[in-house]
Amino acid sequence: MPDNWKVKGQYFESCTCDLVCPCIFLKPPTQTFCKALVGWKIEEGHMDNTDLAGLNVGLWIHAPGLLTDGNWKAALYIDERASDDQKSALEQIWGGKVGGHLAVVASLIGEVAGVYSTKVEINYGAKEKSMKIGSHGEVKVKALEGADGKEVTVSNMPLAVAPGFDIVVHESDHVKYDHVESFDCSGTVGLASPFSYQPD
Repeated sequence: MPDNWKVKGQYFESCTCDLVCPCIFLKPPTQTFCKALVGWKIEEGHMDNTDLAGLNVGLWIHAPGLLTDGNWKAALYIDERASDDQKSALEQIWGGKVGGHLAVVASLIGEVAGVYSTKVEINYGAKEKSMKIGSHGEVKVKALEGADGKEVTVSNMPLAVAPGFDIVVHESDHVKYDHVESFDCSGTVGLASPFSYQPD
């Protein structure tokens, strides 16, 4: 199992939960289930001698209840620009096969609906973030403004996609997905932060 790998960059997500998502506090989703689109923009990264910088990864998940109860259904979308070696590395990392925090996330997935190579476009602005996954899904979120005009952040949450980083709370303009299944919502929660993953 390769242990010489690391990826870091920016991540964001949006799901069917209301503001603020109870899942990060280990509470049931507001709709009794959680359907989400998650995107990672890799700014620096490698596995052994394979450079992963500049690539994007998308994930669709459907959690039927409390997220930590597992039994998620998921589909992974890998940037079509990735070479065979890069695709293999990203599959291993995001599939949880090489340890690190993503192995914890992968342990909650009960069914992988597929791993797809497609165009994954991510625009990660200071206030607005968006992702388009081929013709399968798209999401756009905007950061909420706090009482002092600054970002609204959550720290030290017990459930995190990117441990060690405060998350900035966003609201979705829209979240649309039509591939493994279909859903379409707006005005729901969005979360964003830097991320950094490496072996344990």
